[in-house]
Amino acid sequence: MLEEYNVFYNTLILVPAVTFLLSVIIKWIVVKASTGIWDLERAVWSGWMPSVHSSVVVSLATAFALKYGIHSDFFAIVMWFTVIIIYDAINVRFEAGLHAKFINESLGEKLIPEKKLKESLGHLPSEAFAGSMLWVIVAIILFYV
Repeated sequence: MLEEYNVFYNTLILVPAVTFLLSVIIKWIVVKASTGIWDLERAVWSGWMPSVHSSVVVSLATAFALKYGIHSDFFAIVMWFTVIIIYDAINVRFEAGLHAKFINESLGEKLIPEKKLKESLGHLPSEAFAGSMLWVIVAIILFYV
């Protein structure tokens, strides 16, 4: 007996790929709304809303939960990577961005006269949460396509 074929769930790489593309498009629109400029480079940078990192890993974790169940070893592995990546985006990289801002404002011209350090490295919890919740919904929709 043949199992029903779902291109997104028989090829799990497509769920985070679709999520990545849609997240970047949404971020591009948010950047335009915030700055008035269509800036694709800023849309693929770290930071801003929604968190592409959170979106991708949460959609992948949701896909694994739907395909293999929440009690599977596969889901457990993906879930822990999801937790680590979101923690890093909210805490470690966000702090590094604050350090870069301080250096740029106080020492930047003396240390690196030709280049400022990138300040938008991490995410606020609201940005990570928005990225996560949006892509749980997308992963569920793709499961039923």
